[in-house]
Parts: sequence; C-alpha cells; structure tokens
Amino acid sequence: MTPGPPMYTDMPLAVLHTPKYETGETDDFTEEASHMALSHNSFIRGFNSIYQQAPRIVSPTDKQDFIEYCIAWHDCVAEHHHYEETEFFPNVDKAAGRKGLMDGAVHEHEAFHGGMERFKSYLTGKGAANFSGTELVAIMDSFKDPLYNHLKSEPAAIVGLAKFSTPENPIPILAIADAAGKKSLSVHFIFNILPVFLLNMDTADFEDGMWHDVFPPFKGAVKWIMTKGVPSWHSGRWRFTACGPDGKAKRLAV
Repeated sequence: MTPGPPMYTDMPLAVLHTPKYETGETDDFTEEASHMALSHNSFIRGFNSIYQQAPRIVSPTDKQDFIEYCIAWHDCVAEHHHYEETEFFPNVDKAAGRKGLMDGAVHEHEAFHGGMERFKSYLTGKGAANFSGTELVAIMDSFKDPLYNHLKSEPAAIVGLAKFSTPENPIPILAIADAAGKKSLSVHFIFNILPVFLLNMDTADFEDGMWHDVFPPFKGAVKWIMTKGVPSWHSGRWRFTACGPDGKAKRLAV
C-alpha cells in the first residue's frame, strides 16, 4: 500500500505560545497579545505548509492550485501588516497621546518586506510558468529568520503597551484591534484570503484547546460558513492548508 502524504508538522518554524497561556494574566493587553500570537501562528503554519509541500508539487493541477494558495498566504500576511501600520498602530498612538509606540514592529516589517515581494513576484512571474519547489523554498529561506523574529517579538510588545495606558489616556486595545481588523474585510478578502488564515488555525489541540470557539470568535452556523462554506469556493487551493475545519492538524495534500 502506498503511504499517504505526511502529517503537517511545525517546521521549519515553531509555533508560539500565547502570553495568556504562559502567564495566566487576563488583562486586555495580554488578551490582545495572545490574539496576535494566535494570528501569527496561522501565518507560521501557512509558511510551514508551503515549505513542506513545495518540493512535492509535480502535477500541473497541483502547481496551479498551490501557486494560488501561496499567493493567498502572502496576501494574508501583507494585509495584516498593512492594517497594523495604517489603522492599529496609529490608533494606539492616538489613544496614548504618544507617537511611535510600535515603530519597532514597523522596522521589523521592513526587514522581510523585500523577501516577501520576491516570493510573490516569483509566483506571478517565472514560477507561474515553470514552477520549482526548490527555488521557492530558497526564496523562503532568504526571509524566514526576520519574519519569524518579528512574529515572536510583537506579542510581547503589545503586552508592553500596558505601561502607556493611563487614566488620562487609556488605550482600549481590544476595541482598537477589533475596529482595525474589521476595516480589512472585503468580499475579495473573505473569499480569496481568509480561508488561508482560518484553516491554518489549530484550535482543537493547541494550548490544551483553550482557544477553541474563543479565537477566532466563530460558533455554530457562522463557524460552518467561515470554515466550510466559504472555502468551498477555490477549494483546490485550500486543500494545502495545515489544519481542517475542525481546527486539527491534518495530512498534507501532497
């Protein structure tokens, strides 16, 4: 019997524990930092799923679907950083009455921006016609360290914002993040990008399942629509995700 594809594993990048899990704190800054860590873990699993499957892509159908999956992952990460720099960070500064509180994160974005652009340019250029998993992995190797350093450091930076929240200038961190996230939503985002985020989210087993049905905050029919209904469009590309709609790690598509 021919063995099936391997199970997804957290490599080459390890997933991050949330500040809430590590410290037991329940303040709003720890909560938002934990949401950020969970989001970053989705980006990490997406990166890993691409890294692990790229050398195994052979058939023309797999190549086309996989390229679309990779582009969706790129656009998800890029959109996240765009909303941070245009909405989240400026509104944190505005609430605190200070400037540049998250400038460190912006500089970290700059450190891997070029690599991310090479990644997408390859997929929409040379790679679209003559895809090579080896070449794609080499591009990913060129930016994976600065990307990972940022994904690790930002949750702690958000916890650290608590010291700038005062009775005179409170920072409603959860409300600011929620408003910024909603501004990034569009029909295009929901159908072409959001599944790469939701289906790389391990909620069933990660940190003893403490985030299942908590983050993302979808339950019942809404959860079914977001994790099963929406991904039925472009289903070929979403088969490459690391997790299933049940929030559990799964076998890779190839």
